[in-house]
Amino acid sequence: MGEPLRTPSLPLVWATLLLCSCSLIELSHADLVPSLEILPMQEVQRKPVGKSLILTCRPTVPEPALVADLQWKDNMNNTILPKPPNYDPLYDSKGNRRKATGRNQPPMYTETLPGESLALMISSLTVEMGGKYYCTASYANTEILETSVTITTYVAITWTNAPENQYPTLGQDYVVMCEVKADPNPTIDWLRNGDPIRTGDKYVVQTHGLLIHDVQETDEGIYTCRAAVIDTGELLERTIRVEVFIQPVIVHLPPTLEAIEGKPFAANCTATGKPVPEISWIRDATQLNVATADRFQVNPQTGLVTINSVREDDYGTYTCLAKNKAGVVDQKTKLNVLVRPAIYELYNVTGGRTKEIAITCRAKGRPAPAITFRRWGTQEEYSPGVQVDDERIVLERYFDEDRGESSGTLRIANAERTDDGLYQCIARNKGADAYKTGHITVEFGPDFSQMKDLPPVFTWDQRKANLSCLAMGIPNATIEWHWNGRKIKELYDTNLKIVGTGPRSDLIVHPVTRQYYSAYKCIATNIHGTAEHDMQLKEARVPEFVSAAVPRQLTATTITFDIRGPPTELGLPILAFSVQYKEALNPDWSTAYNRSWSPDSPYIVEGLRPQTEYSFRFAARNQVGLGNWGVNQKQSTPRRSAPEEPKPLHNPVQHDKEEPVVVSPYSDHFELRWGVPADNGEPIDRYQIKYCPGMKISGAWTELENSCNTVNVVETTSYEMTDLNGNTYYRIELKAHNAIGYSSPASIIMKTTRGIDVIQVAERQVLSSAAIVGIAVGGVLLLLLIVDLLCCITVHMGVMAAMCRKAKRSPSEIDDEAKLGSGQLVKEPPPSPLPLPPPVKLGGSPMTSPLDEKEPLRTPTGSIKQNSTIEFDGRFVHSRSGEIIGKNSAV
Repeated sequence: MGEPLRTPSLPLVWATLLLCSCSLIELSHADLVPSLEILPMQEVQRKPVGKSLILTCRPTVPEPALVADLQWKDNMNNTILPKPPNYDPLYDSKGNRRKATGRNQPPMYTETLPGESLALMISSLTVEMGGKYYCTASYANTEILETSVTITTYVAITWTNAPENQYPTLGQDYVVMCEVKADPNPTIDWLRNGDPIRTGDKYVVQTHGLLIHDVQETDEGIYTCRAAVIDTGELLERTIRVEVFIQPVIVHLPPTLEAIEGKPFAANCTATGKPVPEISWIRDATQLNVATADRFQVNPQTGLVTINSVREDDYGTYTCLAKNKAGVVDQKTKLNVLVRPAIYELYNVTGGRTKEIAITCRAKGRPAPAITFRRWGTQEEYSPGVQVDDERIVLERYFDEDRGESSGTLRIANAERTDDGLYQCIARNKGADAYKTGHITVEFGPDFSQMKDLPPVFTWDQRKANLSCLAMGIPNATIEWHWNGRKIKELYDTNLKIVGTGPRSDLIVHPVTRQYYSAYKCIATNIHGTAEHDMQLKEARVPEFVSAAVPRQLTATTITFDIRGPPTELGLPILAFSVQYKEALNPDWSTAYNRSWSPDSPYIVEGLRPQTEYSFRFAARNQVGLGNWGVNQKQSTPRRSAPEEPKPLHNPVQHDKEEPVVVSPYSDHFELRWGVPADNGEPIDRYQIKYCPGMKISGAWTELENSCNTVNVVETTSYEMTDLNGNTYYRIELKAHNAIGYSSPASIIMKTTRGIDVIQVAERQVLSSAAIVGIAVGGVLLLLLIVDLLCCITVHMGVMAAMCRKAKRSPSEIDDEAKLGSGQLVKEPPPSPLPLPPPVKLGGSPMTSPLDEKEPLRTPTGSIKQNSTIEFDGRFVHSRSGEIIGKNSAV
């Protein structure tokens, strides 16, 4: 085998490689040519105007340390200086451009970079900066190095006037603005909602925008403005949103507005538009926006203007302005301030009768109020001019609109007394009404017309009399009294006394002798004249004889008379009629019975004996006293007989052609009530009631067979019929019975109501409110009775104690009371205008109660023992005993 191959050692290899690399480096330095290179390396740099630029000049030499004087020269071959050592930067740390100062950096400068490179800094390119720029340097002080670069500028696409939101106005031509700046000039085209737009009737593409003819709301949308520069290949789009606006239109504003002084006011100015217009109010007189004024508030969205409290100086013209982005419109209105009327002058006036009287009323307000008058207490107002119903009265009116004043004058020609009184002035305009009352006084002479019909004044027995004289007149009249042609005040007669001198005067006459019963003259005087009035003082006398007393109705125990009184004088009426009666066989009138009645009442003498002859005499009473007895006559009572026919106490509410019908308020029962008839000498012991159902057939009453009911009742004047049929007619006959027989029957027809009403009432098993109240009252009375009983037992006081003491009176007291008699009346009437005596007992014959009227009556001569009076109030007869005392006109 051959000898093995030997591998060289590793250190020898590394040494060989190092020697080879050093040889290559020395060879490359020997081949490198010194030069300058500009980065970026393009010889022509095309940049848009406004952009910043940096160009770096880097030397490429074997020994960089030998490079000296490295610099840049501009397009004018001027050396570009490095950046100043102290300067204010154009932008702050946040990128915001700062305000320029004197120490700002130049538009271009140089700056040394690491690696011995020199950068040319241009902060913002301009068109003037275009051209060739040089970078120069010296190398090893023997060689000049130089290189260049050309800067070409162009204007990039710039949107100079192309708002992204544009608002055309409805109905107008509008150019959607899209102004573009570029160099070279760009080409422009338009798209709407992504579709290209071509020039036509609706759209016209212009250099500065897109013209839209007659803009409508359908033209709203997204428009695209597209700019392209073919030379540079630049393409840019601008999206524009087009929204159609509508000019404001004022749709509601009255030409005139009316406000009332002192009250709140509100008015609307309504406008439409897009966007919603803002509304303001301007006062023309001051050109002031009222929203800034006191008391005014304006809602700019609704146009509502409010005034808290209107003043008179708010009057004037106002302008409503409606404004939005599409335009401004205005409209004027006039505010009239209605000043409520105020009456500032109305004086009371006085004038004489038959003269002209004028009352004037003045008022102010806006508009000037219309003035009229009316009599106080009436609603009828006087109309302007002559009054239709009274030509004497004329209403004159005057207006001053500029000053807001007016006046009204009511003239009354030939004034009468009836024109005197209160007159109300009424001032009226649209704001309100004002009222004020004045008085017209019509003066006139004294007048006694109100005293012409007064009766004479009566007196007697030297009683003083009062002659009152009242004179009507304005001004008040002064009164003098004359007697027998002489002034009474000059007579100094103590029996004649004057009280008052006007307008009322009283003459007090004390007629001590008959000469004072005569005429007296009252004379009244004022500035308008004199009037006289004669007053007569007469002596009063008792009435003359009664003219006639004729029996009208006789029963066994009563006689009813028709009395015709004596002649009377005005002012001295008959107050009562009296009768004395006794049995004809008794010659002594001192033992006669006496009855008195008030005039126009039933003149009934009761309590007579049957089949007995009586003597009667009559007299009249006035204020003076009882007249003489007269009209003496005798009259016999008939024998005892059956009672008179009783009278049912029911009023018919419905009438047939023949007889009345009484309607029952119930369907199954009816309460029959009647009055007690005259018994004709025998007491009534019972009443018979017969009631039969039936109907009328051809005008004749037909009773149902076997359906009549007959009952007898005693000691009562009412009876309740039960188990009746509803909605049914019943004939009811009522008869009174005494020992002699039955009276003639009293008959009525009664009808019940429908039966369903009774069923409904019967189903309700509850207490009525009246029953509850009755139970409560009964409980209270029972409690009071128990308390009274305890008081009587313990302390001998209370009602029961008083009754016990009364029961223990002496027999003499009881006898005295029996002699005087006791009253027994069904119903006590209201007090009579005359002071009449207390009542006495009536009814019943002397046979059954012989002690009732045995006390002798007293006459003016002492022969009559007891008086009684009968009064009739239109419904009931009332009897009273005692002396009759009449009124008189004497003082």
